[in-house]
Amino acid sequence: MLSFFRWVLFFIALLLTVIGGALFFGHTLLVAQGPLDATKRIVIPRGAGPSTMAKVLHDEGVISYPLLFRVALMVDPDPKPIKAGEYEIPAHMSMQGLVELLQSGKLVQRRLTVPEGMTTAEVLDLVRKADALKGDITIDVKEGDLLPETYFYSRDDTRDGLLLRMKEGMEKTLDEAWRKRMAGLPLANRREALILASMVEKETSIPAERNRIAAVFLNRLRLKMKLESDPTTIYGLTKGTGSFNRELTRADLNSNSPYNTYMVAGLPPGPICNPGRASILAVTNPAHDRSLYFVADGQGGHVFSRTMLEHNRNVERWKEIQRERQGQPSAPAAPKP
Repeated sequence: MLSFFRWVLFFIALLLTVIGGALFFGHTLLVAQGPLDATKRIVIPRGAGPSTMAKVLHDEGVISYPLLFRVALMVDPDPKPIKAGEYEIPAHMSMQGLVELLQSGKLVQRRLTVPEGMTTAEVLDLVRKADALKGDITIDVKEGDLLPETYFYSRDDTRDGLLLRMKEGMEKTLDEAWRKRMAGLPLANRREALILASMVEKETSIPAERNRIAAVFLNRLRLKMKLESDPTTIYGLTKGTGSFNRELTRADLNSNSPYNTYMVAGLPPGPICNPGRASILAVTNPAHDRSLYFVADGQGGHVFSRTMLEHNRNVERWKEIQRERQGQPSAPAAPKP
């Protein structure tokens, strides 16, 4: 009887030794460096269970022991769901680190930057070409609907979903700016603010000028003066698509487009681009400036004036700069009639 108990104790001790050794060996493999030689992005498919995940990771060269990975997931004392998507795996990441990464849900974040002043046609083209987005564009998006900004997204996010975020961003920005607008603006509603902001966006790329250019247009609206904006006229000629690489002609300025603000009084019928937040704020809180005119100063900015006489002199200076750049002889300055 005593001999029997000795054998039982022996086998129990042996079993515990084997289990302990297996656990030690398994833990050693879990924390050991993985086989991946360089950082790599892998995709965990939707609905994947431990077996599928292990196969994907093994096929991608991230792990060497698929069975051990599955066991690690099953015996995890604090299991967390693993989110499908794209993960960036550092070189030589251990299986333990890999499990923690996958359970963290930290997917690869991609980015798409929409520059201020892009037309909606241009933004839609940008979204269509964006890497790792899926689905066609099915939602209706109009000019001025989208807020220019940098947007982060994950693989397999939809194009419609990203555009909806841009639309919501514009709605929120407009609402907030309109609520905090300066009193007495000659604008009936926030859509008119959006239209004017799109004009300001196209008129200057210098942040410090936005408030002054907004003030000029608002001053002209108060006085029932035509806005005489080149960008609106160009938009009417191009319909918001394609480039315009020439000077406006007299025929252009006499065109009957509703966007030709040399001929049509007041604001154009709609935005001419997607303005950024700064241009929207410039329109709702313009500079305290009584200027009625502005023209290019030859250095990338503009020079402002209150009277036509002043403006004509500035125009002649700009024409002189253009002639010098083109190597043409100077002409005597003469004010417009």
